[in-house]
Amino acid sequence: MRILAFDTSTEYCSAALYVSGQLLVREELAGQTHSDRLLLMLRELLSEAGLCLSQLDAIAFGAGPGSFTGLRIACGVAQGVALGAGLPVIPVGTLEALAEANGGERVLACLDARMGELYCAAYARVAQGWTETVSPLLCAPADLPALSGTGWAGTGTGFSAHGDAIRQHYGASLLSVDCAFPHARAIASVAAVKGLAAAVDAGDVYPLYIRNKVAKKMGER
Repeated sequence: MRILAFDTSTEYCSAALYVSGQLLVREELAGQTHSDRLLLMLRELLSEAGLCLSQLDAIAFGAGPGSFTGLRIACGVAQGVALGAGLPVIPVGTLEALAEANGGERVLACLDARMGELYCAAYARVAQGWTETVSPLLCAPADLPALSGTGWAGTGTGFSAHGDAIRQHYGASLLSVDCAFPHARAIASVAAVKGLAAAVDAGDVYPLYIRNKVAKKMGER
């Protein structure tokens, strides 16, 4: 398969071109410049590979959860590029992408959701990809979901923001942790395993927000 993938769900902007198991990658700490940098990255990857959009099989993007603005940028670019080239879109959850990049067999993925909360989900490796043992949710560190058994790897920016609280909550169930960001290379790899059976029409693509507000009211602070 040939898949053009990207992620703008955090302050990092990344893009990857997957061609028959090989990856070309671009990434940078973009801050608030995702919309300026992403399309340039995509053009660079296609040029390096000597491909045009019509030669791809699908577009994949980090569908969320993550930054509201970042998710809208990724979704909008995915729709625009896919519609223009007549390609299907494979949405990939950012938490599942974290599990893929971690490489463990049982992975707890946590992203910093700000406002003292986390986006989290738990995954177990299966023959083809991942199965959710805890579906993506939003919660405070004290309300993290229970994990079955031990031998879990923790990953994601949630460990940068709330690492001590998460470790205390799970104790010996967590064998290792890292503070990785979601990345397009993992999104491309997950999309390749899912295949076109997981693809949707560009017009039917939506971000996975989970949270329905982005700031606390004055009385909630």
